[in-house]
Amino acid sequence: MRFTLVADGPSDRALIPILIWSIRRCGAKFPIEPQWADPRLIPNPPRRLAPKIDLSLKLYPCELLFVHRDAEGQPFTQRFEEIAEAMEELGRQIAIPPFVRVVPVRMMEAWLLQNESAIRMAADNPNGRTELGLPSIREVERIHDPKDVLRCLLIEACGLQGRRRRNFRPNWRVYRIAELIEDFSILDQIPAFARFSAELEATLTATRLLADH
Repeated sequence: MRFTLVADGPSDRALIPILIWSIRRCGAKFPIEPQWADPRLIPNPPRRLAPKIDLSLKLYPCELLFVHRDAEGQPFTQRFEEIAEAMEELGRQIAIPPFVRVVPVRMMEAWLLQNESAIRMAADNPNGRTELGLPSIREVERIHDPKDVLRCLLIEACGLQGRRRRNFRPNWRVYRIAELIEDFSILDQIPAFARFSAELEATLTATRLLADH
């Protein structure tokens, strides 16, 4: 089954392991082919969401569509409705696949702040002893800038000093954290993730995507 992730930004690639794990948890046994509509690779990307999704589907046709929008301080329901309205607009023009909305309360990086061993391994220092002080699962939706927090944790976890520490580049390692995590079930305690999981399960059930594959 092919799915396409319509990205909100370049770091959204780190959502792909989470999406694959979530589909598998719903019972999928078949091969899954993820596709990432990276906004940096789309020439002259539209600013409005509906044309952006339309272009993504033309470039990356799929059986299941994920649309990611960070809430970033906006009410969760506003982002939810924004995606629904874009899909309704698009559905009047073309046939659209089943879709699932992915709306973290702040930023996607908040969902990667719970696995200390994955952060240490992504920082190439799995046996580090520096105290990282990860936020509790109940705090992650209240963190103002989880992207910056995750970068700082990676820098702290690397254990480097001086020039080597200054030259350490954490950004690309965010995807590595997601790859290294085998079980994301702890995220069920985060309301935004629980909403996403419920919508995914309902969509897969209603459209019989699992049965058809």
